Parts: sequence; C-alpha cells; structure tokens
Amino acid sequence: MGTAIGDLITTETIDLPHLAGKVIGVDTHNILYQFLSSIRGPEGKPLMNANGQVTSHLAGLLYRTSNLVEAGIKPVFVFDGKPHPLKKATLEKRHAIRTAAKVEMEKAIEAGDLERARMMGARAVSLNREMIEEAHTALEYLGFPIIQAKQEGESQAAQLVEKKLAYAACTQDYDSLLFGTPIVIRNMAITGKRKLPYRNAYVNIEPEKMVLDNVLNELHISRKQLVWIGMLIGTDFNEKIPMVGPKKALKAVQDKKSFEEVIRGLKTEIEYNWKEVEDLFLHPAVNDIQEIPPTHMDREKALSFFCEKHGFDRVRVSNALNKIGKMPEDEKQSTLSKWG
Repeated sequence: MGTAIGDLITTETIDLPHLAGKVIGVDTHNILYQFLSSIRGPEGKPLMNANGQVTSHLAGLLYRTSNLVEAGIKPVFVFDGKPHPLKKATLEKRHAIRTAAKVEMEKAIEAGDLERARMMGARAVSLNREMIEEAHTALEYLGFPIIQAKQEGESQAAQLVEKKLAYAACTQDYDSLLFGTPIVIRNMAITGKRKLPYRNAYVNIEPEKMVLDNVLNELHISRKQLVWIGMLIGTDFNEKIPMVGPKKALKAVQDKKSFEEVIRGLKTEIEYNWKEVEDLFLHPAVNDIQEIPPTHMDREKALSFFCEKHGFDRVRVSNALNKIGKMPEDEKQSTLSKWG
C-alpha cells in the first residue's frame, strides 16, 4: 500500500521505448500483487492450474515481462526480505481487508453480480510463501537476475539506482521516494486499457516516471520533510494522524526543522517512536550489492515449469521465451551488469 502522497507528486508520462536499454530494479512482491489483481477470470477469481494452484502471477511474469524485454528493458527482480517488526500491524490489517473482500467476492458470484465479484476479487489477492517461491523459480529458469533484499524490496531497489547498477526502480508505491530512490517508474508492467467498475468506460494506463529531485524542488522540501509527510498521513510502519491529508501535511512540514516541531504545530500527539520510523526511511537496512549477478535462461526447465507443471499453452510459452532469449547470452551478460 505504501503512503498516499500521490496527490502531491507530478509525474511524467512515458512509453516503454523511453526505457529501452535501461536496467530496471523491479519491486517483485509489488509487481506480483499487480499481476494477481489484474490477471483474473470473469468472476474475479485468479487463474489456476489443474491442481488448483494460483498461476496469475506466473502468467504475468512470463508474458508481460517478455514484452518488456522485447521493448529493450532489462529487469532485475528484487525480493523482499524479513519485514520490520513495525510493519506487523499493517500486514495484519491487509490480511483482514483481503479476507473480507474474499467473502464479498463469493457473495457477489452467488448473486450473479460479476462486476462486483471482479472488483472484490482484485482486493482479495494474497501472496503466500509458496507463490513467492514459485515466482523465484520461474525467474531463475527465465534467466533474469534476482536480488534478495535485507528487508524492504523498495529500499534495496533504491540502492541499486543510487549505485548506478540500475536506471530506475519499478513499483506502484510512492514509498520508494521516501526511501530515496532517484528515479521511480510506475505502471511499467500494467499498461493498456482498464475498465472502470460499473461504468461502460475505460482508462488508458501508461508508464509514469517520477524523479526525486524534481519532486523535492517542486514541493520546496527536503527528503527528510518528505518522509515526515508520509509519517503524518500514514506509512507501512505507523498510523496516520486523523484529519491530516497530503496537502495539510505538506503545509505542516514546510520550514520545520524537526518532526517534533511539526507535531507541535499540528497541536496533536503520536504514540509511536517517530525517530525509529524516520530512520527506517532515511537509513534503511539493505544488502550491499556491488554488481548484478550473471544469469542465463534454462529453456527446457522453463518449458517444463510452465507447460508440464502449470498447464500453460506450449506455443504461447515458446513465443514468450523467444522474446526473452532473443538477445545473445554474451551480450545480455555484458549489458545487464551496466547502468542503462
């Protein structure tokens, strides 16, 4: 979910060719949720194989990622590590929301309201350990580099960009800016037309680019003050302050020297350790990655994994593998280790 600072952020609409030749650090858990939410059947339920295992996330990794590679993009997939203890309450809340949404989806299916069923189904998505492990295996067979984060995938992806091992981080969450990611790309893997619920209308989803320095300059704040804004309106590590939205938060932090001063100005109190939350964003726990690991596709294992184990169409899988493997391996290795 991240923090809801989107109303304050100016983004630049781009197209995929804008990212051709670039290494992009992908917030893997975030993009898997996107696939689980958007790749679903008419009743809102995720795609499944013959054994009842969910495969929506695997379909996204194969087909949508192959389109990114065909566009010249070089994705590096960053997996979350162990969540910080402060994130426990957020994870529990998300679980409750998804459980309730699943119940509503089933009720809508019984009532024949497929529109609501699909909408609730998108909210009911859940990513478990088995699905994460399956995604890791799929990416390994497909030959994509994998980076393991110490904690948050977003902060680890930020480090890749800061070290110029990647051009940008791909995620939907604005938290990436709080973690100091110089360039963030949204909607990279979910472009195209999306139907609006209960309306005969569609919106066109296009990739968006956010540059941290531009955001800070436009808002006339420092990155620390941006973190304070996130803390005021709620992050994955703390509850929001009631009646404070993004615009009020922006006004509250401007010209302030400390978060304590911000709180005094709002005439409110907080019950959490704000210094710990601030430090989580300004000095996140990351693994010190020095280079992108070399990789190669194992075509036979990939075919067996997708077709034999999960029942994917062999022709479609082969076509996707052809897109991914079109670059000679020696060229792929030399370019993936460089900043795009």
